[in-house]
Amino acid sequence: MNHSNVTPFVKWAGGKRQLLAQIKERMPKTYHDYYEPFVGGGAVTFELLPTNALINDINKALMNTYRQICHSPETFLDTVKVLDEQIWEDGKMYYYSLRERYNDKLMRAEYDVELAALFVFINKHCFNGLYRVNGKGLFNVPYNNSRRKSVNEKMVLDISNYLKGIRIMEGDFEVACAGAKEGDFVFLDSPYAPLNPTSFESYTKEGFDIESHRRLARLYDELTSRGCYCMLTNHNTDLIRELYSNKGYQMDVVNVKRMINSDASNRVGEEVIIYNYERNCF
Repeated sequence: MNHSNVTPFVKWAGGKRQLLAQIKERMPKTYHDYYEPFVGGGAVTFELLPTNALINDINKALMNTYRQICHSPETFLDTVKVLDEQIWEDGKMYYYSLRERYNDKLMRAEYDVELAALFVFINKHCFNGLYRVNGKGLFNVPYNNSRRKSVNEKMVLDISNYLKGIRIMEGDFEVACAGAKEGDFVFLDSPYAPLNPTSFESYTKEGFDIESHRRLARLYDELTSRGCYCMLTNHNTDLIRELYSNKGYQMDVVNVKRMINSDASNRVGEEVIIYNYERNCF
């Protein structure tokens, strides 16, 4: 399959497209199964196209979209096409009407192909492509004044063909990694630790608090004891260094651009890539 035709179908906070080269050069050269328990937009999975793979995320609307694209790509494309081709007399009003329909379906837990189409449409037409919800779990990002097409049909069909060969899960990261064993590669791109220790930004209503980061660090240690190859990315913060230092793990600092930040002066920063094996040793 041509990698150029398999790229993320949504923009996602913390997506790793800009770090793909750094991630790939630090990966183990060989591994058995591939696990990505925080798949988000899927930048790493779609770059690697691993076989014997498992992807997971706790965001139900996101994983519904993966499943709909996997199992019903033509219906999904037809539904998105209808949304794109409606008469946009007032783009802002149209966007907010679809955002309201999306939130109504979330409230009714209608995880179907229409929700998937709405999910992709509002992602493409919301400010900064930011998926953000309020305390009730409802999407609340404003319109970005765009009327661009929501999807590339060929790309969606190629994604669908790939997804048919892997396992798609939805839920907690520990459950997703339960089957990981010696020689498997686990890529952990969890929600970011806060740059400001007093605040967390939540992209799902479940959130990911400091205790969640501590639980993830314990899982990382456990996976290491199982003999799994593990790689984790996150902000270069005191919390992350505290959780992963002095354990024999490799920790490389890399510069990044934070395109999701509304303040251009804060769109540069540092991330860490943490891995539990010697680089280029096998």
